[in-house]
Amino acid sequence: MTNPPAMTQETKITIIEDNDVVRDGFALLISSVSQHRVVNTYESCEGAIKNLAYDCPDIILMDLELPGMHGVEGIRRIKKLLPEVNILVISVHANSELVFQALCAGASGYITKNAGHSKILDAITEVKKGGAPMSSQIARMVVQSFQKNTNSPLTSRETEVLELLAKGKSYSAIANDLFVHKETIKSHIKNIYGKLQVNSKADAIEKAIKQRLI
Repeated sequence: MTNPPAMTQETKITIIEDNDVVRDGFALLISSVSQHRVVNTYESCEGAIKNLAYDCPDIILMDLELPGMHGVEGIRRIKKLLPEVNILVISVHANSELVFQALCAGASGYITKNAGHSKILDAITEVKKGGAPMSSQIARMVVQSFQKNTNSPLTSRETEVLELLAKGKSYSAIANDLFVHKETIKSHIKNIYGKLQVNSKADAIEKAIKQRLI
């Protein structure tokens, strides 16, 4: 007697999207794949979080700009309640700040809404397999974020001083680490402030991080 073929495990998916047309479109698209089942759809994170234990999704497809709770905060709270869930962000936004906020909050992948139906379905499959799908534009931003700005106005020593400053080290500690006098460090910091056009340590560090100088 021949054994029946093994059943493919169903992927339960929740959608969080405030635009009715887009939400229904995603639901229709996902439901067209036999292995996927849309367990619920919501227009806000609050609604999804309320029923999270009941829905128990494997994957959450969600926007970031939502009424009430922002998507980034929603990701953070959902991952705290259901750590094993994979969250795939689909947003019109492609700016690096939102991308990193979402990824740092716990998103498994991030693609833009203009990615196309096939790419959205491919992204869901990739997430299910343990991957981290990103559109080429997003992936490029991620790579660039790990690369220092080659057009930095700071010298290598000034960069070194600022990196140590960003780690919370005092002028004296930096001087000891670099085997120079404390006054030399003060001189470097004065030059750093001038080149970055800032007046405080906090502003210098913030600007250097944003411009990928450190």
